[in-house]
Amino acid sequence: MAHSLKPGATPAVVSAGPNQPNLDSDAVWEARRDLAACFRMAARYGFEEGICNHFSALVPGYDDLFIVNPYGWAFRELTASKLLICDFHGNVVAGEGQPEATAFYIHARIHKNLPRARVAFHTHMPYATALSMTEGDPLIFAGQTALKFYGRTAVDRDYNGLALDEREGDRIAGAVGDADIVFMKHHGVMVLGPTIAEAWDDLYYLERACEVQALALSTGRQVLPVKPEIAEAAYQQMREGDPESARLHLASIRRQLDAEEPVYRD
Repeated sequence: MAHSLKPGATPAVVSAGPNQPNLDSDAVWEARRDLAACFRMAARYGFEEGICNHFSALVPGYDDLFIVNPYGWAFRELTASKLLICDFHGNVVAGEGQPEATAFYIHARIHKNLPRARVAFHTHMPYATALSMTEGDPLIFAGQTALKFYGRTAVDRDYNGLALDEREGDRIAGAVGDADIVFMKHHGVMVLGPTIAEAWDDLYYLERACEVQALALSTGRQVLPVKPEIAEAAYQQMREGDPESARLHLASIRRQLDAEEPVYRD
Protein backbone atom coordinates (compact mmCIF):
# COMPACT_ATOMS: atom_id res chain seq x y z
CA MET A 1 0.00 0.00 0.00
CA ALA A 2 2.92 2.39 0.58
CA HIS A 3 4.41 4.06 -2.49
CA SER A 4 7.85 5.32 -3.42
CA LEU A 5 8.03 8.72 -5.07
CA LYS A 6 7.63 8.55 -8.86
CA PRO A 7 10.65 8.98 -11.12
CA GLY A 8 11.27 12.67 -11.53
CA ALA A 9 9.86 13.38 -8.08
CA THR A 10 12.52 11.41 -6.23
CA PRO A 11 14.25 13.74 -3.77
CA ALA A 12 17.79 14.78 -4.43
CA VAL A 13 20.24 14.75 -1.56
CA VAL A 14 21.44 18.29 -1.01
CA SER A 15 25.16 18.44 -0.34
CA ALA A 16 26.54 20.49 2.49
CA GLY A 17 27.67 24.02 1.72
CA PRO A 18 28.21 27.43 3.27
CA ASN A 19 24.53 28.33 3.00
CA GLN A 20 23.17 25.06 4.34
CA PRO A 21 21.16 25.12 7.60
CA ASN A 22 22.65 23.89 10.85
CA LEU A 23 20.90 20.56 11.36
CA ASP A 24 23.16 19.25 14.11
CA SER A 25 22.11 21.62 16.87
CA ASP A 26 20.92 20.31 20.24
CA ALA A 27 17.40 21.56 19.48
CA VAL A 28 17.23 19.62 16.21
CA TRP A 29 18.50 16.43 17.82
CA GLU A 30 16.04 16.74 20.69
CA ALA A 31 13.23 17.10 18.14
CA ARG A 32 14.51 13.99 16.34
CA ARG A 33 14.56 12.06 19.62
CA ASP A 34 11.10 13.28 20.64
CA LEU A 35 9.72 12.20 17.28
CA ALA A 36 11.53 8.85 17.40
CA ALA A 37 10.02 8.25 20.85
CA CYS A 38 6.55 8.94 19.45
CA PHE A 39 7.09 6.45 16.64
CA ARG A 40 8.25 3.77 19.05
CA MET A 41 5.40 4.27 21.50
CA ALA A 42 2.82 4.48 18.71
CA ALA A 43 4.03 1.07 17.56
CA ARG A 44 3.60 -0.32 21.08
CA TYR A 45 0.01 0.92 21.16
CA GLY A 46 -0.83 -0.44 17.70
CA PHE A 47 -1.38 2.98 16.17
CA GLU A 48 0.71 2.23 13.06
CA GLU A 49 -0.17 0.25 9.92
CA GLY A 50 2.80 -1.54 8.41
CA ILE A 51 5.06 1.01 6.71
CA CYS A 52 2.20 3.26 5.59
CA ASN A 53 1.72 5.91 8.29
CA HIS A 54 3.80 9.00 8.92
CA PHE A 55 4.67 11.67 11.48
CA SER A 56 6.37 14.96 10.68
CA ALA A 57 7.58 18.06 12.49
CA LEU A 58 9.09 21.31 11.28
CA VAL A 59 12.78 21.57 12.07
CA PRO A 60 13.35 23.89 15.06
CA GLY A 61 14.41 27.27 13.73
CA TYR A 62 13.25 26.60 10.16
CA ASP A 63 9.79 27.02 8.62
CA ASP A 64 10.61 25.33 5.31
CA LEU A 65 12.20 22.06 6.47
CA PHE A 66 10.51 19.12 8.13
CA ILE A 67 11.52 15.87 9.83
CA VAL A 68 9.69 12.78 8.57
CA ASN A 69 10.07 9.01 8.62
CA PRO A 70 11.77 7.28 5.66
CA TYR A 71 9.97 5.00 3.24
CA GLY A 72 10.15 1.30 4.04
CA TRP A 73 10.65 1.40 7.82
CA ALA A 74 8.12 0.35 10.44
CA PHE A 75 7.55 2.69 13.38
CA ARG A 76 9.17 0.23 15.82
CA GLU A 77 12.42 0.30 13.80
CA LEU A 78 12.93 4.05 13.77
CA THR A 79 15.62 5.95 15.62
CA ALA A 80 16.49 9.63 15.75
CA SER A 81 19.24 9.31 13.14
CA LYS A 82 17.09 7.29 10.72
CA LEU A 83 14.62 10.16 10.32
CA LEU A 84 14.87 12.37 7.24
CA ILE A 85 14.90 16.12 6.92
CA CYS A 86 13.22 17.34 3.72
CA ASP A 87 12.29 20.63 2.14
CA PHE A 88 8.92 21.41 0.53
CA HIS A 89 10.28 20.60 -2.93
CA GLY A 90 11.12 17.00 -2.18
CA ASN A 91 14.83 17.42 -1.55
CA VAL A 92 16.29 15.28 1.23
CA VAL A 93 18.48 17.70 3.14
CA ALA A 94 19.67 15.18 5.73
CA GLY A 95 19.33 11.44 6.13
CA GLU A 96 19.46 8.31 4.01
CA GLY A 97 16.52 7.26 1.85
CA GLN A 98 13.42 9.15 0.86
CA PRO A 99 9.96 9.81 2.29
CA GLU A 100 7.05 7.64 1.27
CA ALA A 101 5.14 9.33 -1.56
CA THR A 102 1.90 10.06 0.27
CA ALA A 103 3.88 11.19 3.30
CA PHE A 104 5.66 13.80 1.21
CA TYR A 105 2.60 15.03 -0.67
CA ILE A 106 0.44 15.29 2.45
CA HIS A 107 2.94 16.58 4.98
CA ALA A 108 4.83 19.03 2.77
CA ARG A 109 1.56 20.68 1.75
CA ILE A 110 0.14 20.68 5.29
CA HIS A 111 3.24 22.40 6.67
CA LYS A 112 3.48 24.84 3.75
CA ASN A 113 -0.20 25.82 3.68
CA LEU A 114 -0.82 25.75 7.44
CA PRO A 115 2.16 27.35 9.22
CA ARG A 116 0.46 26.83 12.62
CA ALA A 117 0.73 23.07 12.03
CA ARG A 118 4.32 22.66 13.12
CA VAL A 119 3.66 18.98 13.76
CA ALA A 120 1.46 16.57 11.79
CA PHE A 121 0.76 12.96 12.77
CA HIS A 122 -1.16 10.79 10.30
CA THR A 123 -2.27 7.28 11.22
CA HIS A 124 -4.77 4.59 10.37
CA MET A 125 -5.09 3.72 14.07
CA PRO A 126 -8.02 1.31 14.34
CA TYR A 127 -10.69 2.95 16.47
CA ALA A 128 -10.36 6.46 15.03
CA THR A 129 -10.24 5.03 11.51
CA ALA A 130 -13.31 2.88 12.20
CA LEU A 131 -15.29 5.96 13.24
CA SER A 132 -14.12 7.77 10.10
CA MET A 133 -15.98 5.10 8.12
CA THR A 134 -19.34 5.58 9.81
CA GLU A 135 -22.27 7.81 8.97
CA GLY A 136 -22.34 11.28 10.52
CA ASP A 137 -19.74 12.99 12.67
CA PRO A 138 -17.21 10.55 14.11
CA LEU A 139 -17.20 11.72 17.74
CA ILE A 140 -20.41 11.81 19.78
CA PHE A 141 -18.72 13.64 22.70
CA ALA A 142 -20.26 11.28 25.21
CA GLY A 143 -17.14 10.45 27.22
CA GLN A 144 -14.92 12.77 29.23
CA THR A 145 -11.80 11.99 27.22
CA ALA A 146 -13.58 12.97 24.00
CA LEU A 147 -14.30 16.42 25.43
CA LYS A 148 -10.60 17.25 25.02
CA PHE A 149 -11.46 17.54 21.31
CA TYR A 150 -14.76 19.39 21.60
CA GLY A 151 -14.88 22.03 18.86
CA ARG A 152 -11.43 21.04 17.57
CA THR A 153 -12.37 18.49 14.89
CA ALA A 154 -13.01 18.62 11.17
CA VAL A 155 -14.10 15.93 8.76
CA ASP A 156 -12.58 15.61 5.30
CA ARG A 157 -15.54 14.03 3.56
CA ASP A 158 -14.13 13.94 0.03
CA TYR A 159 -11.94 10.86 -0.03
CA ASN A 160 -10.18 10.88 -3.38
CA GLY A 161 -7.80 7.93 -3.30
CA LEU A 162 -4.11 8.05 -2.50
CA ALA A 163 -2.35 11.40 -2.15
CA LEU A 164 0.16 10.99 -4.98
CA ASP A 165 0.46 14.59 -6.09
CA GLU A 166 0.42 18.10 -4.64
CA ARG A 167 -3.23 18.66 -5.57
CA GLU A 168 -4.44 16.05 -3.11
CA GLY A 169 -2.16 17.40 -0.39
CA ASP A 170 -3.51 20.90 -1.02
CA ARG A 171 -7.08 19.61 -0.92
CA ILE A 172 -6.52 17.91 2.43
CA ALA A 173 -4.87 21.06 3.82
CA GLY A 174 -7.84 23.10 2.64
CA ALA A 175 -10.28 20.79 4.44
CA VAL A 176 -8.57 21.37 7.80
CA GLY A 177 -9.83 24.90 8.48
CA ASP A 178 -9.17 25.82 12.11
CA ALA A 179 -9.24 22.22 13.33
CA ASP A 180 -6.49 20.33 15.11
CA ILE A 181 -8.00 16.90 14.49
CA VAL A 182 -9.08 15.83 11.01
CA PHE A 183 -11.05 12.66 10.45
CA MET A 184 -10.33 11.64 6.86
CA LYS A 185 -13.38 9.72 5.65
CA HIS A 186 -12.62 6.13 4.58
CA HIS A 187 -8.95 6.72 5.37
CA GLY A 188 -7.73 7.62 8.87
CA VAL A 189 -6.94 10.67 10.98
CA MET A 190 -4.55 13.61 11.01
CA VAL A 191 -3.49 15.31 14.24
CA LEU A 192 -1.93 18.77 13.99
CA GLY A 193 -0.12 20.52 16.83
CA PRO A 194 2.24 23.33 17.74
CA THR A 195 4.69 20.92 19.42
CA ILE A 196 5.59 17.25 19.19
CA ALA A 197 4.43 16.77 22.78
CA GLU A 198 0.99 18.25 22.13
CA ALA A 199 0.52 16.26 18.91
CA TRP A 200 1.47 13.05 20.73
CA ASP A 201 -0.89 13.83 23.61
CA ASP A 202 -3.77 14.45 21.22
CA LEU A 203 -3.02 11.32 19.18
CA TYR A 204 -2.99 9.11 22.26
CA TYR A 205 -6.16 10.49 23.83
CA LEU A 206 -7.99 10.63 20.51
CA GLU A 207 -7.60 6.89 20.02
CA ARG A 208 -8.66 6.28 23.63
CA ALA A 209 -11.78 8.42 23.12
CA CYS A 210 -12.62 6.58 19.92
CA GLU A 211 -12.04 3.20 21.55
CA VAL A 212 -14.46 3.79 24.44
CA GLN A 213 -17.06 5.24 22.06
CA ALA A 214 -16.81 2.14 19.87
CA LEU A 215 -17.21 -0.05 22.95
CA ALA A 216 -20.24 1.95 24.08
CA LEU A 217 -21.83 1.65 20.64
CA SER A 218 -21.17 -2.10 20.63
CA THR A 219 -23.57 -2.53 23.55
CA GLY A 220 -26.46 -1.62 21.25
CA ARG A 221 -27.74 0.88 23.79
CA GLN A 222 -28.15 4.57 23.03
CA VAL A 223 -24.98 6.59 23.59
CA LEU A 224 -25.84 9.90 25.20
CA PRO A 225 -23.75 12.99 24.44
CA VAL A 226 -22.76 15.39 27.19
CA LYS A 227 -24.85 18.57 27.24
CA PRO A 228 -23.16 21.23 25.03
CA GLU A 229 -22.68 23.76 27.82
CA ILE A 230 -21.02 21.16 30.05
CA ALA A 231 -18.95 19.83 27.16
CA GLU A 232 -17.68 23.34 26.42
CA ALA A 233 -16.84 24.00 30.07
CA ALA A 234 -15.01 20.68 30.42
CA TYR A 235 -13.11 21.37 27.20
CA GLN A 236 -11.95 24.74 28.55
CA GLN A 237 -10.80 23.10 31.78
CA MET A 238 -8.80 20.49 29.87
CA ARG A 239 -7.20 22.93 27.44
CA GLU A 240 -5.93 25.22 30.19
CA GLY A 241 -3.40 22.61 31.28
CA ASP A 242 -2.83 20.84 27.98
CA PRO A 243 0.65 22.14 27.03
CA GLU A 244 2.18 21.22 30.39
CA SER A 245 0.32 17.92 30.61
CA ALA A 246 1.50 17.07 27.09
CA ARG A 247 5.10 17.95 27.95
CA LEU A 248 4.99 15.63 30.96
CA HIS A 249 3.28 12.89 28.90
CA LEU A 250 6.08 12.94 26.33
CA ALA A 251 8.69 13.00 29.09
CA SER A 252 7.08 9.91 30.61
CA ILE A 253 7.24 7.91 27.37
CA ARG A 254 10.84 8.90 26.88
CA ARG A 255 11.68 7.66 30.39
CA GLN A 256 10.00 4.35 29.59
CA LEU A 257 11.91 4.02 26.34
CA ASP A 258 15.18 5.09 27.97
CA ALA A 259 14.77 2.12 30.30
CA GLU A 260 13.46 -0.41 27.79
CA GLU A 261 14.41 0.67 24.23
CA PRO A 262 17.16 3.29 24.52
CA VAL A 263 18.18 2.66 20.89
CA TYR A 264 15.46 5.10 19.80
CA ARG A 265 17.82 7.94 20.80
CA ASP A 266 20.59 6.88 18.38
